Amino acid sequence: MNILIVDDEAIIRMGLCTVINWEALGMTLLPPAESAEEVLERIPGERPDVVLTDIRMSGMNGIELAKEIKEQLPDVEIIILTGYDDFRYAQQALREGVTDYLLKTSGPEEVIKAVMKAQQNLSMKREAAEHGAVSAAALRSRLLEEWLTGGGRRSSDTAGFKPVTDWLQQNGVLSKDEVCGAQPMRVLLVGASGWGDERFSELILGSAENRLQELLPCVTLVRNHTIIVALRAEEGWPCMRMLEKALYQVREMLKCDLFAAAGEIVHSLSELPQSYEEATKIYAYRVLFGDQGVYRMKDIERRRGGRTVCSEKEERELLGLLIQNYATQLHAWTHRIIEEQLQDPDATPTALQAYLQSIIIVAHRWLDRNREIGASEPTAVPIFTFEAGVRLEDELFRQLLNVMNEFHQGASDSRYAYIQRAIAYIRNHLNQQLSLQQVAGVVHLTPNHFSEVFKRETGQGYIEFVTRERMLRAGRLLLTTQKKIGEIAGEVGYEDMKYFSQQFKKIMGSTPSEYRLSNVN
Repeated sequence: MNILIVDDEAIIRMGLCTVINWEALGMTLLPPAESAEEVLERIPGERPDVVLTDIRMSGMNGIELAKEIKEQLPDVEIIILTGYDDFRYAQQALREGVTDYLLKTSGPEEVIKAVMKAQQNLSMKREAAEHGAVSAAALRSRLLEEWLTGGGRRSSDTAGFKPVTDWLQQNGVLSKDEVCGAQPMRVLLVGASGWGDERFSELILGSAENRLQELLPCVTLVRNHTIIVALRAEEGWPCMRMLEKALYQVREMLKCDLFAAAGEIVHSLSELPQSYEEATKIYAYRVLFGDQGVYRMKDIERRRGGRTVCSEKEERELLGLLIQNYATQLHAWTHRIIEEQLQDPDATPTALQAYLQSIIIVAHRWLDRNREIGASEPTAVPIFTFEAGVRLEDELFRQLLNVMNEFHQGASDSRYAYIQRAIAYIRNHLNQQLSLQQVAGVVHLTPNHFSEVFKRETGQGYIEFVTRERMLRAGRLLLTTQKKIGEIAGEVGYEDMKYFSQQFKKIMGSTPSEYRLSNVN
């Protein structure tokens, strides 16, 4: 803090400057002044925090000086020194906002106490100002968020949101008349990325927010890793061109990627939530459009939704990769199917999420089917979500790799891991021909050795095991689908429906038709 000593008597000035160790008190001593007029000339440039002044000086006196200083620096602390023990002077000084009133006969200790009191007053004022600024900003942010997410719909009267409307005026977004009347505005949602490390996510958002405030007539709010921008708008293309130019400047300045979703223009503050809703719908498409560009409702309104379930071909491809423990090929496969979905002109975020979830379900069902014989309860299937800053193919690959690793870790813990792999292969190819030679080749064993170890580990001969697995699968299909018996026979590898029915009754105890009827309800 800076302190300025004022007295027209040189001996008093120099005495106050030298008798007290101002640095030890945390004060920076400015060059002393010998008149009120000199002080008023220096105040704008030096801006002292504390002024210690004589009350009786030639020209303007200390009380008049205090009044002038307070007009320029309302928070400054002023201490009056006088040789006159007159209560009337004290009263007048206090009315002008003087902190303390000391006699010139006061010792250094009294002066120090008065200065420390002034320091404390200043600290309290600054803390209160900081808290007030933070509280006001938090209030504006909270009200703006409430307004955009529905608060503004409760009434067309903006009086309840005065901190926000004041904010709009102070930032030059709207004039006082425009706050009360109609003024085109729109909401943007802006995402910033491209600095790599997740630790920089908040920093890049804050930097982008500051630049947007400098370039656009707007107020902003950061929420859920997104910058919400309430922007003064004009009808038509020029506004979008200005917006794109501003975003380009921010990208170039920060060397980052920016994705912007622009809600449509509205003509009153009470309609701003509508623009926010539109921007929110558009922003969800960031997962499909990538991290750069400016998008509007016209860019998404014709999309009807792509595929929501993976195909049988994709399922077979996936299971083959999981069984063979091919991590590199699995990563390439996830990249390919994600790219196919992103290029679908009808794809929507909801459909894409459902499609990817279907893949995760397929993988976990496969894991449950192919645990060691007598294994425990099925695993919980995780929900596939779009995480900010996480690439789709990376998240899908991570979840599928976890499934693959869990299966092969479990298989490797057993003495004959290749038998577990063989069982997994059988269960996922029940609709195909499954000769002993074929499956032995999958696990790189001779047929004779494979047959011997397989029976020892499973307690069943190879043909017996395959037949039982086919009938168990057929039984599940009979109970969980409305497919015809002929269709189910084909799905478990039988072309001759009569032979299929015979084998089913032999193992399951009844014909397929009887089995389906007996298990209804």
